[in-house]
Amino acid sequence: MKTRSALSIPVVAVLFLCAFPAQAEEPDPWWGRDKALHFSVSAGLAAGGYAASSLVLDERWQRATAGAGFSLTLGASKELYDAAGHGHPSGKDFAWDIAGAALGTALALLVDVLVAPKRSEQTRPSGAALVTY
Repeated sequence: MKTRSALSIPVVAVLFLCAFPAQAEEPDPWWGRDKALHFSVSAGLAAGGYAASSLVLDERWQRATAGAGFSLTLGASKELYDAAGHGHPSGKDFAWDIAGAALGTALALLVDVLVAPKRSEQTRPSGAALVTY
């Protein structure tokens, strides 16, 4: 008896889903291979930009700005190139570029904090108070 009711649930679910008419595919869906590429490439560019900027910039916020700016500049350039007639411009693509740049910058910053703590934290003896004038 339990087997019969366990099998009826998937059968009813399939019949329920088949009852709805098929819809035409959306020309620019939010989810798909194209969006995953925008996200992952932007994340890599942001992290790489952060890493490269660490050679010339001392402050973490400057590195984060440089990495995110590098990634977003390339993402926006790609969309402008598409808008010039060389592809299909998409606000959804750029939204995924922004999300990827944010994640890539955050991961690079996290690695920086874990691998290279601030010099003032390294040289100060434990328990010592920081006095500034």
